[in-house]
Amino acid sequence: MQRLSLTQSLQQKLSPQQIQFIKLLQIPTAELETRIEEELEINPALEEGLDTDFEEPNADDPYTDDYDDQDYKERNDEMDLGSYLNEDDYSGYKMQGDGNYAEEDREMPVANRSTLTDTLLQQFGYLNLDERQEDIGMQLIGSIENDGYIRRSMQAIVNDLAFSHGIFTDTEELEIVLKRIQTFDPPGIAARSLQECLLLQLQRKDPSDPAVPLAIRIIEDLFEEFSKKHYDKIQKRLNISEEQLKKVISIITKLNPKPGSVEGEDSAVQYLIPDFILTNNNGKIELTLNSRNAPELRISRSFAEMLDTYEKSDKNNRSLKETVSFVKQKLDAAKWFIDAIKQRQATLLKTMNAIVKFQYDFFLEGDETKLRPMILKDIANLIDMDVSTVSRVANSKSVQTEFGIYPLKYFFSEGIATDSGEDVSSREVKNILKEFIDHEPKGNPLSDDKLEKMLNERGYNIARRTVAKYREQLNIPVARLRKQL
Repeated sequence: MQRLSLTQSLQQKLSPQQIQFIKLLQIPTAELETRIEEELEINPALEEGLDTDFEEPNADDPYTDDYDDQDYKERNDEMDLGSYLNEDDYSGYKMQGDGNYAEEDREMPVANRSTLTDTLLQQFGYLNLDERQEDIGMQLIGSIENDGYIRRSMQAIVNDLAFSHGIFTDTEELEIVLKRIQTFDPPGIAARSLQECLLLQLQRKDPSDPAVPLAIRIIEDLFEEFSKKHYDKIQKRLNISEEQLKKVISIITKLNPKPGSVEGEDSAVQYLIPDFILTNNNGKIELTLNSRNAPELRISRSFAEMLDTYEKSDKNNRSLKETVSFVKQKLDAAKWFIDAIKQRQATLLKTMNAIVKFQYDFFLEGDETKLRPMILKDIANLIDMDVSTVSRVANSKSVQTEFGIYPLKYFFSEGIATDSGEDVSSREVKNILKEFIDHEPKGNPLSDDKLEKMLNERGYNIARRTVAKYREQLNIPVARLRKQL
């Protein structure tokens, strides 16, 4: 016998406008221009520029996290064009930026330097391949990530070639071309795993050196033992002396685990562009938003005026009616985009102002000990916004200060209580933890239990599991893996 039951649940559905705002909010300044260019390409109703008779809005206007898209509800079938034909609706829009970047500085110089892909393509050109193999090779090179690895499976690349280029191949043919690419510089390029990357580099070493064949054997057959630093097992399996093992380990540890980083970390070299600029004006901290966050955008007048033609024409013309529907859709999309950019700027300023207020002592002197414990919820409560909104700002933005450029997430840390009852930043605890590990005996590293006791002796009430968490956040391996010969 089946039992029927009713359940009730609440769901929050985001509108397309809210989704657009969220996506714009989380991208950094360096990517904003590219995103705007994309929108300009796909929407003819959106233009660059500024109407001289349009007054700039105040960036300090109050803004709530609840995105209000009431003005952009779908129009009825009668196509009321009044709001579209109002001149105010397609006037220009310019946002408040900062005064530190002159107009001529908007085009940031890009270093003239070959990227990893450029270097590989140049070498690829010297291979004597037929047209089919060239297409396969280009697909493989395109699959190489910034660190030099191919992480897509060979079968997935086979499928890519079939769907995108109409080339039907198999993994065996792919492997043949891949082996040619793996002979390129930098050594280890186009590897599919760390193990393969190290082997590719070792195979280029002088085989007359007796340590090289041993190193290859360790990576091929004893990679798990090597990764776990079980040197005693390796020594026993290979039946070699401790001195020989030291030479072999020395060769392996000098290999490059990320060969792509030799040539470049990104497809294009860019300067780091801070989202905010902080200045100390005689003891008063002043915050400005990078002017690159203040694009000049407007609704196209000529595009909007198309609707005027419709008003004077035969409204029963089906083809014309469909055209007008398209025009209205693009005009709405342009309005939504401009409004989302405006709200992005207001949210950035509001969030950063709250961070400056919370960490004011640090921004005055740059003294790390002045950083107060601060979590996302602290800022969210200050500005009456959702924690997820603050998180999107903090995770992708940076600020330029007199002491350097800092990612916003640098200023967030939980609090740790000391024996005296004082609440200190977890960053301070991490610094002490790193200091302990830096000065530990290399042959007998400190365990998490020992580190916990040492921190407790310093007056920090911290548990072993928290020590392990902080150690992992510092990218420091467990004691066993830190052991050195």
